[in-house]
Amino acid sequence: MVQDQLNLDSRLETLCQSFIGNNLKTGNFGSLVTVFLEKTSELLSLSDQESNMHVWQTFNALFIIRTLVKYINETGSEFQLLQHFEALPSAELVQAAVELQQQTPAESATIAIEATEQAAAAAASAPVFVDGAKFETFIDALVNLIVVIPVKEFTYHLHLEAVNMLITLLSVHLFAQQPTEKSIVFRTVFKCQHANVLMSALLHFVARMVEVPHTMFGSSSAGSIVFGIAESLLSIFTFRKQQDVLKASNAVGGELSQQFRTHYPLANQSLLLILILTNHCTAQENAYRASLFGCADSKDSPKQGTVSFQIDFSAVYETLCRIVTIDQATLLLYLLLHRNERFYRFVMQQQDLEQLVIPILQTLYNAPDSNSHHIYMSLIVLLILSEDEGFNKNVHTIMLKNITWYTERSISEISLGGILILIVIRTIQYNMLKMRDKYLHTNCLAALANMSGHFRALHPYVAQRLVSLFETLARKHTRLDAQLKEPADSAVFVNVVTTAEDMLQDLSVLEEVLRMVLEILNSCLTNQLVYCPNLVYTLLYKRSVFEGFRSHHAFQDVVQNIDMVVGFFSSRLQRVQEQRGELGVNEVLEVISKGASQWSSDRLRKFPDLKFKYVEEDAPEEFFIPYVWTLVCKYGCVHFSSESIKTVTTDIAC
Repeated sequence: MVQDQLNLDSRLETLCQSFIGNNLKTGNFGSLVTVFLEKTSELLSLSDQESNMHVWQTFNALFIIRTLVKYINETGSEFQLLQHFEALPSAELVQAAVELQQQTPAESATIAIEATEQAAAAAASAPVFVDGAKFETFIDALVNLIVVIPVKEFTYHLHLEAVNMLITLLSVHLFAQQPTEKSIVFRTVFKCQHANVLMSALLHFVARMVEVPHTMFGSSSAGSIVFGIAESLLSIFTFRKQQDVLKASNAVGGELSQQFRTHYPLANQSLLLILILTNHCTAQENAYRASLFGCADSKDSPKQGTVSFQIDFSAVYETLCRIVTIDQATLLLYLLLHRNERFYRFVMQQQDLEQLVIPILQTLYNAPDSNSHHIYMSLIVLLILSEDEGFNKNVHTIMLKNITWYTERSISEISLGGILILIVIRTIQYNMLKMRDKYLHTNCLAALANMSGHFRALHPYVAQRLVSLFETLARKHTRLDAQLKEPADSAVFVNVVTTAEDMLQDLSVLEEVLRMVLEILNSCLTNQLVYCPNLVYTLLYKRSVFEGFRSHHAFQDVVQNIDMVVGFFSSRLQRVQEQRGELGVNEVLEVISKGASQWSSDRLRKFPDLKFKYVEEDAPEEFFIPYVWTLVCKYGCVHFSSESIKTVTTDIAC
């Protein structure tokens, strides 16, 4: 796919170089823009029957303009790009054109050659005044094309080309080293008066997920040589593969991204453009960002003046459920959940939350195949969801059967809350081994902490993994503490790069994590003990793992509560054993259940409720902008020359 675009770029490079080299004198680029503006204006007033040819002509003009803009961005500067938009034919060429109409064919050819040579010689010394007026008109025409013309089979590729054009213009960010607030392209796009209707159109394109048509301009193109040429480009623009079908159930991550780009390029490119528009210029007023965060469900009747636009939230939700395992969809979901309160409330009311949550859990489960940014954003989405008490209760009432993608252990039935806990614990352990990211630990534990007061009917394996998490961390703490207590000249430090200061820092972080795990266990015992017999059973079985922390100043207050629970049920089991003899697992659980009905949490020391809220880091654009442009380069339909890119991108391979 990428190779096909590289081949196209290679074939067009000489033509682009020649065209742009002469354009400041010929003004052909500006003339092409004028043709596009005229065709767009005509197209807006025509019926479907009349507009087919105009759609094709408008598409052709726009495709050539985008190809040239991309070339200028990659080889020149933003100022040169704007110069080419405003350049007019030179006086010599205008005079030559007049004379051409008055001469014989032979004389015409001679005059044309002489005029071209004179124009080329004078090109370098003829500055072009740039006022940006034509460029602004061009942007307005693009927006009108996207928002006014309905998406139909014969207009699909025109809409796609218009969205690609905006992405290509904004890609000036990749090739320039100046801040976007100084960019004329960005200033023009971001002062557009139609932010609401553009954002509405783009989000509708995403939500509807219209599949790319089999033909480029509808059935009426049959038999037309001109249309046939246009359709031959279809394999380069959209790379359609007939045998591929987008199925979120059996395609995740990179595979799903490729299918989404192949079969739903308009939705894919619209999604990427939404991310570009909403993540740039966040430090100032951003009408696109405000528009996305202010949209409302079309089924509601909100007060006038408080809504940017309306859209069917059900369609947005269903689409996100289908594609949330791809980076750009996770990022859009994050923006909507974090900043659009109406959409957040809508999601919390859904009865099929597993359709959204399970794909996110699959992304985390397949962490080795995902990039760190995607893992991080998926966890933040879970954290934001866990801020709602209704969510934390509901996930334990949704039962799942035969989770085939979870291969650590065969589980015939488990609650959504149970599998969520398992995956978050697994992510913590993966992070300890591979990534060692403190913030990732923090977000994992915060999500578990938010949920802990509502843990119910935990599967035995889930209870085991919770206590095993503490056990694993406890062993690591013991080892690290022992190493720090060794003499400075001990063999422990021989050939070891890690310094004592590093180890002290690691120990401090580890103690924070251990403390949080203990508080999560304590929160569950305080609020839900009667509903979690399997957790009590596991604590009784693994009581020895807490021994080394009873006297530790950082843990003793929380461990005291756990000891009190363990002691209460241990004494009851002992009395029953004295009467009946050795007890089986089911008998032990029966004793625990009966004891739980007589247990009072008032015996335990009170701690504040565990409630964490996600707060975006300062200067979020430092994280999001490189991430977004990396996704554009990796998953977009427009290929940008990596050799020319000057802006720092993320570590995701493009």
